[in-house]
Amino acid sequence: MSLLEVDKVNTYYDESHVLFDVSLRIEEGEVVALLGRNGSGKTTTMLTIMGILAPRAGTVTFDGKTISGKQPYQIAQLGVQLVPDTRRIIKTITVEENLQLAAFSAKSPWTLKKIYETFPRLEQRRTYMGRSLSGGEQQMLAIARALIRDARVLLLDEPFEGLAPIIVRDLLETTKRLAAEGRTILIVEQNVRAALVLAHRTYVLDRGHVVLEATPAELQAKPDVMHQYLGV
Repeated sequence: MSLLEVDKVNTYYDESHVLFDVSLRIEEGEVVALLGRNGSGKTTTMLTIMGILAPRAGTVTFDGKTISGKQPYQIAQLGVQLVPDTRRIIKTITVEENLQLAAFSAKSPWTLKKIYETFPRLEQRRTYMGRSLSGGEQQMLAIARALIRDARVLLLDEPFEGLAPIIVRDLLETTKRLAAEGRTILIVEQNVRAALVLAHRTYVLDRGHVVLEATPAELQAKPDVMHQYLGV
């Protein structure tokens, strides 16, 4: 049994049908990349897993239990944590207060020491207000808030978007370390090459349909598919 399973999910925005029988699975300790052009349904899949959108058909299962139909806070309490592309840090409190607030309702939170070992830059910025952080630092804080809750599954939505190459490199190395430590990750990323460095498996979405499941090596061996569906 996979740790996280999406089975024939159909999701709508009002009457607009966006996901069509989407199925995917993530094993514990695995990194899976969800790839596709803008508008292909990647973020909608993340929001459906997280309970922010309710599927009209199909099910989402986590650790053997059906979670589709649950509220987002209930899914978060089970150990699924979304890091949205908007980051959603609280800009009017400090870095450390953001982390403490995230840890407050967690069953087994990480220590601040462990977070700062993972993101040394955040320790340097611990007393800075959220609004004072750079884009890269805000992304580090968004990921750290999910980690401090001891997430069993991290849903990373466009974690490298709009960041300088040197920041992307640092975040990529941190994410690789988390993966090497056995953290289970589902990543949506337009930076296909970065995603393929991280992933054990990939799913390619096109207009709400899963059109391919492949390892990174298998996907890279299909340049026509990469060009058609990913624009690379």
